[in-house]
Amino acid sequence: MSRSGGVADQIAQLTGLAVREARVVGVQHGYQHLMITLSGGRRAFAKAIPAPDHAAAPDHVAGAFAAEANSLRWLGEAAAVPVPDVLAVGPEALVISMISPGRATPEAAFQFGTELARLHAAGAASFGAPWPGFIASLPLDNTQDTGGWPQWYADRRLLPFLSRAVDAGALRPEDARLVEAVIDRIGSLAGPAEPPSRIHGDCWAGNVLWSGGRGWLIDPAAHGGHRETDLAMLALFGAPSLDRILAGYNDTVPLAAGWRSRIPLHQLHPLLVHACLFGASYRDEVQSAARAALAA
Repeated sequence: MSRSGGVADQIAQLTGLAVREARVVGVQHGYQHLMITLSGGRRAFAKAIPAPDHAAAPDHVAGAFAAEANSLRWLGEAAAVPVPDVLAVGPEALVISMISPGRATPEAAFQFGTELARLHAAGAASFGAPWPGFIASLPLDNTQDTGGWPQWYADRRLLPFLSRAVDAGALRPEDARLVEAVIDRIGSLAGPAEPPSRIHGDCWAGNVLWSGGRGWLIDPAAHGGHRETDLAMLALFGAPSLDRILAGYNDTVPLAAGWRSRIPLHQLHPLLVHACLFGASYRDEVQSAARAALAA
């Protein structure tokens, strides 16, 4: 679309490579998305603060870049699901390797499920992560806890976003009471205890890129969490060939009994995030997820 010399200069300084081309292909959460070509012809993708606006950039942006870089590196250490390489990161930009688009075939979906199971099985030292988290433009409390997942999920995921959504007017007091009822019963609703898994944390269908017969993970909010969270996110907005993903997963590391009934519980957090970001249009979905979680 357009070329930004100022952003290109920022990226060149970060990478130590000349930028032959930088095309803006989108804008989201206060920063630009760019397709870039580095010296030597290597293509890459960047998220960057527009250079003229750098001094006035939203406070969250630099933290979000660092969180995404940490997440990608940590997921990559498991050598399970492929992720882009982090080429450079700084307060003004994140530069990652380019992934060529492909097709979501049933075979690729099955392999992705297998690799996602292996990623989760790589585990984590605790619930949470040793870096401040972000999901979209919102901060995530990644305070680490070696205790159980249910209370960590209630304290670090449900309560903060419930409070934010109510304060913003996206949810009403009666909606909040439904979610609070889930929180009150979280111990009995969460299913069998599981150790911390190494999860993507925002694993909706748009954050899985299909390339070379495999599913690649992008835009992670990675942390030690519950493995059912990633699977519930894949179901939330309809991942392609989800049945094959689940078959590959369950063949590799079987899921705990009753996991399907717990999908609404795990979807409640991302729906609260959407209510915070997009307002009352997500009120009905939050209510439905809370009611389904309680019914389970």
